[in-house]
Order: sequence, then C-alpha cells, then structure tokens
Amino acid sequence: MSTFDLAVPRRVLFGSGRADELPGLLLGLGQRVLLCTGANPARHRHLLGDVDPVTLVTVPHEPTVGDVRVATGEARSADADVVVAIGGGSVLDLGKAVAVLLGNGTDPVDHLEVVGRGMPVERPGVPYVAVPTTAGTGAEATANAVLSSPEHGLKASIRSPHLLAAVALVDPLLTLTCSPPVTASSGLDALTQCLEPYVSPRGSPATDAIAAEGLRRGARALRPAYDHGEDREARVEMALCSLFGGIALANAKLGAVHGVAGVVGGMVDAPHGAVCAALLAPVVEANLRALRAREPGSAGLRRYAEVARLLTGRDDATVEDAVTWLHETVSALDVPPLAAVGLRPAQHAEVAEKAARSSSMQGNPVRLTPEELVGVLHAA
Repeated sequence: MSTFDLAVPRRVLFGSGRADELPGLLLGLGQRVLLCTGANPARHRHLLGDVDPVTLVTVPHEPTVGDVRVATGEARSADADVVVAIGGGSVLDLGKAVAVLLGNGTDPVDHLEVVGRGMPVERPGVPYVAVPTTAGTGAEATANAVLSSPEHGLKASIRSPHLLAAVALVDPLLTLTCSPPVTASSGLDALTQCLEPYVSPRGSPATDAIAAEGLRRGARALRPAYDHGEDREARVEMALCSLFGGIALANAKLGAVHGVAGVVGGMVDAPHGAVCAALLAPVVEANLRALRAREPGSAGLRRYAEVARLLTGRDDATVEDAVTWLHETVSALDVPPLAAVGLRPAQHAEVAEKAARSSSMQGNPVRLTPEELVGVLHAA
C-alpha cells in the first residue's frame, strides 16, 4: 500500500490527571457550553471548574434519534457554541451528533445511514470536546455517532470527518470507578475494536500499527483492570487500548462482531459492550472456518495468526490459541450470553438477515452467509 488517509481528532490529550485541563481548554473554544453527561451529572460536573453550562443533557441509555433531536433543540435554544461530553460511549456519541447538527442546522435523520436520508454532512460542527469515563468504545476518536431508531429496530450511524472531536481528553483516572461488569464489557469492546480493524482488508500500515499496539496493551491489562479496579497501570493500558481502537476503526472499518451487535442492540435493551463481548469468540471461530474453507491462502488467516501472538504474548501461538484465549477471558470476566440480555432464538434469523447488510460487515475479512451468522448467534 503506497497511500492512505488517517482521520483523527484535532488534538488528543492523554494522561493521568489531564482532566484538570478541561476548564482552560474551554476558554479558547466557546462561551456557551452544552454539557452532556450520563444519568448522574453531579458525578463529573466538577471537571468544568468555574465554567457554568448554559444547558445540560443527560443520557441514561444508548442515544436514540429522538434523544439527539431533543438535545439539539435545547442546545439551539440556549445558543450553545461548544459541546462537552463527559461519559461513556453513549454520551460521547450524543455529544458529537449534537455538535455537528448545530453547525449544519439539520436533523439527525437527514444524515443517518440505512434508516435516514444518508445526506453528507457539509459543514463542520461547533467545537466538540470528548472526555471518556470508560475504556471501551473509543468514541472520543471516531468519526461516527451511533444512534438507535426504535421504530426500525436498528442502530445506525451518522458518519463524517466533521464528527471528529476538536479535543479528545483521555484521563485514565476517570475510569477507576468503573464497576467490574462495565470494565469487562467495555474492555472487551475496546479489544474487539483493535482486533477487527487489524484483520480488516481496509487496513493500512498506520492502522495496523495502532491496532496491534492496542491489542498488545489490552490483552495484558484487561484481566488486572477487572480483578483490581484500582490498578492505575492497568487502567492506563486499557484507556490506550480504547483510544487506539477508536482510531483504528475510524480508518479501517470493523467486522461481523459490530455488524451483528448493532442489529442486536436495536432489538433488545442490552449494553453494546456486553453484546460485543458475547459475540467476539464465536465470530472469530466463524471467520476462521469460512477463511479456511473458501480462502485458505488469504491474508486474513495470516492476520489471525498474528492476533494470536499479540493476545497471548507467545511467538509460537496459533490461531487456535487465540480462540482459547478469547473463550477463557470471556469466561473469567463473567460475560453473559445473548439469551441473558434478552435475545431469543426466534430472533436469530432476523438478526442475521439485517446484519448481512450492515456497513460494519465491509471490514470483515470474509463474507459470512446468513446461515453462518445464525450459527454465530447460537454459539453466543
């Protein structure tokens, strides 16, 4: 590959304690702050210092089209000129969507894929600052916002380089209070978002390097972060894994884990990270079977062999060792099966049919049939 593009936030500030810099950053970005947080806004309000938001939006669940529409209306009424999102991936996605809609005077359905008009985002949004409090989605570094459309039973994205943050401020100390279940589901999501771009045919030397480093760091830190939440070194490593995964997926696409998870998340009320975690090992197994049967000389198989070495830390590891590592890790982190989050076997065929059309499937190393996707769902 002789050329590639790399989309990243305009500034990335990383390090323990760097959240203290947020008030000073805002002085140079705008005067009227829209603050997006999770269900408990008091939890991180102190990070703004003396900055008084003109309006506040809370996101207690994964954002819907309606949530974004209401939040954008409130921001317009308050004449907000900068958006700050402090929270997990749901909060960050809502914040970036609102920021870009404020800059374009449009509605989320105008730009939403699949269930909307899919119109390009023509102009930059107002400045957007992303402050993640979990190590999982990498949404601080991605150029899309995932929204749920309950009426369609689907999740879909607004995509544009204009959704990239003006500042991604990543302070691993903000993740110290994450519970073990959140650490597990978000951490496995971060790991997936390094793994899928690494085996994607749309990768580049830049995304390969970033994804590989994320896999290496996440593989050695996930269990310690889960077992000992106060382990600062592990939290730093997982924050890097998440950030690198966000950059990698923004530039090399994802794969069948996210293609299926997006559909499942639109049909049942389940955390995105938990769904991805349950799907991870079954998708890798299905991809390996399909590659061996249909593309035995493919680059995908060679990539999975390298994934095995990155996950296990062993130079002699095989793809079977990668599958074993994934199963053992998912089990050790008490990841619930899909049935436990509400997905019924009767829904598997519908999920598979919708997932086969998902844009995330474009990064899968092999085309999986609906029958193979049903098999993944049964295994998960």
